[in-house]
Amino acid sequence: MKHRIVVLGAGYTGATAAGRLARRLHRQDVSITLVNAEPDFVERVRLHQLAVGQGLETRPFSEMFAGTGVELKLAKVTGIDVDRRTVTVGVTGMADTEDLEYDSLLYALGSGWNTQGVPGTAEHAHDITGRPGALRLRERLAALDAGQPVVVVGGGLTGLEAATEIAEARPDLDVALVAHGALGDWLSPKGRGHVRKVFAGLGITAHEHTAVTAVEAGHVTTADGKDIPAAVTVWTAGFAVHPIAQETALEVTGTGQIVVDRTMRSVSHPDVYAIGDAAMAMGPGDKPLRMSCASGGFTALQAADTIAARLAGTKIPNVPIRYFNQCISLGRREGLIQYVTADDRAVRAALTGRLAAVYKELVCKGAAWGVGNPTFGMPTRRRRVVRAGAGPAVKESAAVDTSA
Repeated sequence: MKHRIVVLGAGYTGATAAGRLARRLHRQDVSITLVNAEPDFVERVRLHQLAVGQGLETRPFSEMFAGTGVELKLAKVTGIDVDRRTVTVGVTGMADTEDLEYDSLLYALGSGWNTQGVPGTAEHAHDITGRPGALRLRERLAALDAGQPVVVVGGGLTGLEAATEIAEARPDLDVALVAHGALGDWLSPKGRGHVRKVFAGLGITAHEHTAVTAVEAGHVTTADGKDIPAAVTVWTAGFAVHPIAQETALEVTGTGQIVVDRTMRSVSHPDVYAIGDAAMAMGPGDKPLRMSCASGGFTALQAADTIAARLAGTKIPNVPIRYFNQCISLGRREGLIQYVTADDRAVRAALTGRLAAVYKELVCKGAAWGVGNPTFGMPTRRRRVVRAGAGPAVKESAAVDTSA
């Protein structure tokens, strides 16, 4: 009987892990089902570009996984029973739901919009955490007349990228960014200086040390009672994980992330693995990995290689998990590459300007290419599975090194 692996979510992490597993294990020994609501890969790190009218390359999963043995199921996950080891999905185009049985589950449902409970945000603000939201924002921005105000709430990476992209694409609009702290306060002095320079050049107003307490149709209200005009509000103040894990018996954090060990295996249910934003994984300095594409790539490789090793009875690899830089696009012509320590703290060195924009573009292209080529430069498959049984968990033997 084949070992049934079900992967939930086909973003950067889920798609990478599914492809890597398919190239690590014999097709005769495993079935790999990738569940995703959309038929093609979405480059989430480019959604601010989509929002301002730029086209993104279509990457159909049917082409990406052709000949790999990965079965794509277009469906929305509606429930998980970790005791019965089933996933309930609503298949696209069908009224009824379906239960998928698994022996190993790889949870990669990622994260989405986080309104932070601020009144009016869900009703009046736009998000760019997914393609539907980016397309709605695209339509709204296109309808704006010259001189109308656009407010981006959130001073993190997504906020900086959204504000600069909108201001560059629509220099006729009055773009502002609201940041809870100082503009780019986590960056090096050089990095902060460059962000301020780009903001000044694009005419973006920065409201620093400001908290938004309410969002209305024509303005946002701040903690000090001021109203900032906003024909369009873009909300980028953090991410929230998919809520389904909280409804299961899995051990999760207060924010809903699945608690995993160093191999990305659930600490409560050893037949479940979690990766990317969905996982509470520890990195260098015993610090939680931040929600990001950078973190997700490491966790996807670690989980896929761990599952393959445990099924094949070989030594579990230790994929190095550390940070190198933070790549920020500031429109199409400017960028910032902030170099960081292994545990993601900014150092003095930073790359700025046009060269940084090119660097960021290469990183984005490389990330998308890597999803479809998860074992480039490495031996591809095909280890035979020696533990293909469908028991409640894959048992370890004394011969297998499970350290990490």
